[in-house]
Amino acid sequence: MTATLQPPKTASRPTAPQRNRAAAPRRSTPLTIAMLAALAYFLLPLCWLLIASTKGTQDLINSFGLWFSDTPQLLANIKATFTQDDGVFVHWLLNTAVYAVTSALGAALIAAAAGYGFAKFRFRGDRAAFNLVLGAIMVPATALAIPTYLLFAEAGLVNTPWAIILPSLVNPFGLYLMRVYAADAVPDSLLEAARIDGAGEARIFFRIALRLLTPGFVTVLLFTLVATWNNYFLPLIMLNDPKLYPITVGLSSWAAQAQNGGAGAGGDLLPLVVTGSLISVVPLVIAFLMLQRYWQSGLATGSVKQ
Repeated sequence: MTATLQPPKTASRPTAPQRNRAAAPRRSTPLTIAMLAALAYFLLPLCWLLIASTKGTQDLINSFGLWFSDTPQLLANIKATFTQDDGVFVHWLLNTAVYAVTSALGAALIAAAAGYGFAKFRFRGDRAAFNLVLGAIMVPATALAIPTYLLFAEAGLVNTPWAIILPSLVNPFGLYLMRVYAADAVPDSLLEAARIDGAGEARIFFRIALRLLTPGFVTVLLFTLVATWNNYFLPLIMLNDPKLYPITVGLSSWAAQAQNGGAGAGGDLLPLVVTGSLISVVPLVIAFLMLQRYWQSGLATGSVKQ
């Protein structure tokens, strides 16, 4: 009777999926830390703003910035903000809403139409014109403020709402974004089918193309809305009437009065500046939460394989 020798068993190597699962926690830990750091970077100023809005002038100066005071007065600060100077803050808020919403809708529509035209039509000088748009992206807005002021002064539009709205309608980056998005989002076969059915170019754009461009349209709209809402330098040089000020210039004037007034009547404006800044953030947050579903629908549409 002979015995057969069995070869020694060797440990099996882990398969590729097992190795990936084992390495996933090690790779995800630095990413999680980086995301938490970014989250803290963006939320910390908002937390400070919310906490500071509950304080008076002395607490803002003497207390710890990231903790509430013993006597919170958020509601009192909000009431004082809306009633200061006969409710001029309400005028600033309405002015900002008009400037931002009008500019955002107009800039998004112009960018969508121009981007669609560059993406789907060929004409003489189209490439040179698009390169000119790309070059305009590199020019900072502050460099154009003084020439824009001189042009509007010649036209008699200084110290009017049009001095804020018209320059905000031009958005070279939005046009570039819509051109890139329209090249893939609007199929040429769909446009040809619409033309065969007798639809005009304007009807094709507003009834077909613009619906397909909704995620990009909303993106440009939000970018322009935030940029116009936070714009400070252009209204500062264009407007002289305090009743036409947006929130940025209005709060800046209150801050200057608070700094010059010291601990007197002007010093009481310091909590109002902080509270007004908090109130000015709320509409932007609401706008983003209301419009983000269009981004989600665009991403879901792009993930489906045709």
